[in-house]
Amino acid sequence: MHAWPASEVPALPGKGRDLRIHDTATGGLVTLDPGPVARIYVCGITPYDATHMGHAATYNAFDLVQRVWLDTKRQVHYVQNVTDVDDPLLERANRDGKDWVELAEGETALFREDMTALRLLPPQHYIGAVEAIPGIVPLVERLRDMGAAYELEGDVYFSVESDTHFGEVSGLDTAAMKLLSAERGGDPERVGKKNPLDPMLWMAARDGEPSWDGGSLGRGRPGWHIECVAIALDHLGMGFDVQGGGSDLAFPHHEMGASHAQALTGEYPFAKAYVHAGMVALDGAKMSKSKGNLVFVSKLRRDGVDPAAIRLALLAHHYRADWEWTDAVLAEAVERLGRWRAAVSRPDGPSADALVEEIREALANDLDAPTALAAVDRWAARQGTEGGADEGAPGVVSRAVDALLGVAL
Repeated sequence: MHAWPASEVPALPGKGRDLRIHDTATGGLVTLDPGPVARIYVCGITPYDATHMGHAATYNAFDLVQRVWLDTKRQVHYVQNVTDVDDPLLERANRDGKDWVELAEGETALFREDMTALRLLPPQHYIGAVEAIPGIVPLVERLRDMGAAYELEGDVYFSVESDTHFGEVSGLDTAAMKLLSAERGGDPERVGKKNPLDPMLWMAARDGEPSWDGGSLGRGRPGWHIECVAIALDHLGMGFDVQGGGSDLAFPHHEMGASHAQALTGEYPFAKAYVHAGMVALDGAKMSKSKGNLVFVSKLRRDGVDPAAIRLALLAHHYRADWEWTDAVLAEAVERLGRWRAAVSRPDGPSADALVEEIREALANDLDAPTALAAVDRWAARQGTEGGADEGAPGVVSRAVDALLGVAL
């Protein structure tokens, strides 16, 4: 599977700061110190509907992580998956009378278009669950053979008790885990499981559903969590720098994935930091496909909204915050984009050296994009009001906003 084209990232003078970011597992800020190549895995979409603003906010957050790292003169190895076979996708295809493969391919193509328009940097490896199956099957077999997994009526389940670190990603108690498991794709009430929280690794073939050769597992398809584990271990290895996604992935997805990998390898941790973006709401409720309360990036683009304004609307909120999309949020972003473009269109302006460092400092401090935007606002407000202006300043600001915030002026 191919990703989308990369926009050029301008080189800035000097060097950025190491990133301090909130780690869900420890509950506090950690300073990341990757080697020459920073490694990040961000969980991708299940492609049964177009990219909504919640998706865009999440991927925008991890685009900022990449940009901070690139500004420290590191390379970035970014991996993202596409869950191109799963129950929600099959259910949507059946509901709409579509072929599930065509639905997945069409929505993935639209996602690529949205990511390109928003100028989000693409992953080096963009891997679908279906194409990962040959690598998933041996991992499930190994977990079963080492006693960390068991069969139940043809399905294969992971035993959470096989990982001594289970529960350390989300920090939730058992009761909370059971509730979330039931809400987020688990089956804690299934009779015969060793532990209600045990997640499925391999689902035996069901009538009328797609299935693949699973070797000694029989025909079937992979569970959700093992998909990301197989892809991450294959392309990043254990102990990569950041596991990212929306806050609703902390449990069960990231919790279970970490336990799968740690049981498989005997190493700890799966990722050095677990970073989660907040949820975006509309009309008082979290945007979700099940509720249908969605604002689509593609619809805004078709309506003539500049993708740079959409991105500024996302950047106006701290990535960990839960917030609500409104017409006023977009209007403010459109107005800000106009002010910034007017400011950098002048032949000279106030010195920009301090501004570049302000943006760097804000982003290095847990991706504080709202503070970075406020700094650019102040610079733009000073434009044309000061004597002895710097002829190169507008160009410096334009390149810094592009390189660090991903907004083309």
